[in-house]
Amino acid sequence: MVAHIRPAQLADWLRQCRATHPEVEPIVLDVREPWEVQTASIRPDGFELRHVPMATIPLRLAELPRERPIACLCHHGGRSAQVAYYLQRQGFEDVVNIAGGIHAWAMEVDPSVPQY
Repeated sequence: MVAHIRPAQLADWLRQCRATHPEVEPIVLDVREPWEVQTASIRPDGFELRHVPMATIPLRLAELPRERPIACLCHHGGRSAQVAYYLQRQGFEDVVNIAGGIHAWAMEVDPSVPQY
């Protein structure tokens, strides 16, 4: 079962990651389409931000380090939940879904992020 966190809980998740994996930087994996990322994006703060569209995840799986915690992000949380589940089935152990996606991010964390 994939864990779900809200955008407002990401800071707590990052602290937990640093406590359990102090040697690695967590990744927020944005699985939206390029036009969506251009429309609205988040700023990395305590994590690496990577953009890999959902449809390309299987082809680009080798680009994702298995030893680093990954939080998946999309528009509302549906695509990212599917990607998180896929990554977990592929052997990634520390994966969560950011429920509510960037839409919830704009409401809970950073109101300057455009909603679309």
